Amino acid sequence: MEKKAELTGILPVIPTPFNEDMSIDKASIKKVTSFCIESGASALVFPGVASEYDFLSSAERLELLEAIYEVNQGKLPIICGGGKGSAEEIGENILKSEKFGVHAVMVLIPKQFKEDIEGATNFMKTVSEIAPNVDVILQNAPFPIGAGLDPESICEIAKAVKQIKYVKEETLPSGNKITNLIKNAPSHLIGVIGGGGARYVIDEMNRGTVAAMPAAEITDLHVAMWNAHKSGDIALARTIYKDTLPLLIIQAVYRMRLTKYVLTLRGVFKNSVVKAPLPELDAQDKEELKYQLESLSKYLKTTTTV
Repeated sequence: MEKKAELTGILPVIPTPFNEDMSIDKASIKKVTSFCIESGASALVFPGVASEYDFLSSAERLELLEAIYEVNQGKLPIICGGGKGSAEEIGENILKSEKFGVHAVMVLIPKQFKEDIEGATNFMKTVSEIAPNVDVILQNAPFPIGAGLDPESICEIAKAVKQIKYVKEETLPSGNKITNLIKNAPSHLIGVIGGGGARYVIDEMNRGTVAAMPAAEITDLHVAMWNAHKSGDIALARTIYKDTLPLLIIQAVYRMRLTKYVLTLRGVFKNSVVKAPLPELDAQDKEELKYQLESLSKYLKTTTTV
């Protein structure tokens, strides 16, 4: 079997666009896929937590994944999120996704395993046994989104499940956890991927992460920051990073709603409709976001409509 290319760089999580009637918007997911490719992303992630996968049926998930596959045409690796449910349901989701050429799958350790390492290990083993032909990214998200396990537990699970090739570490503070994961990882683990909306990305890179998996609205900016850091221009990377923080601090509150609103400002989405129960943006919030996006325009590869 041909060895897969290792994941590296910026891996944006593609958000799910909805029409005003809450149906999925396939035209807009094709547009945001093109946006991410043109922005220099290294892979495409769908569906993740930031894709509102809790609010997608299995049929909708596959329909959107197919649309991404059609646009991508093999340009970038596709990372498929396993979604929610039992290990058996997630394994079946992965099997249904394989026809779209997925490079790897991302599986979240559910919150019910917060104090149950044996249960978490068996959960990952079951998923891997049902879908044995794809590499796995173990997503360790903070409680109550996920189990929020410590590095020792994550390494224990990874040692028991050889299909786990990456860990996406999002519990806070992430820095020391990333350092411990890299130091104590089993030999088959390729690397650790940063999360947390890229709010800690410079520290994560300094500690040796192989990739970052932020939301998609400023993919081109995150790519510029990543490339500057990798080329040795740490000062530029830090400057870009500092300039992103006001926007990302707001994103920490409004999450997918902010992602979608910024994508509407950039001419990618038609609206910022979300199904997740998130705060509404008022007129002042929207003016602030326009200001923040305009302040970042010098870094942006693609045009905006601000």
